[in-house]
Amino acid sequence: MSKAKNRATIEGLVAAINGGDHAVLDKVFTEDVVMEWPQSGERIRGGQNRREIYSRFPALPKVTPRQITGSGDLWVLEASLDYGDGEPYQCVFVFEMRRGKIAKEVGYWSKPFEAPAWRAPWVERM
Repeated sequence: MSKAKNRATIEGLVAAINGGDHAVLDKVFTEDVVMEWPQSGERIRGGQNRREIYSRFPALPKVTPRQITGSGDLWVLEASLDYGDGEPYQCVFVFEMRRGKIAKEVGYWSKPFEAPAWRAPWVERM
């Protein structure tokens, strides 16, 4: 599948989550999708299980992409997710694509933290 199509799928995922549009999510994921969330030890198999999970979120997060990169069928989204509690998560999602849709997602979430002052001489603040 073309690079432009795969990137558009990832952008479509972000737009669907931000818009709370569950119907569009069916258009960006394969029906046999596998989603893995290692930090919580969860694996979600299949479209029906994905739909059940997404429909039960109290509110989908606001996704603010930092970077979307990829080639062929392997893509990465770096983003900030805000679940509405004022505590954004920095996240990385690794996607395996199949025919322009997401066939596998592995998501990693991390809460931000203050860098220790002792490291200041050796780092550049972002």
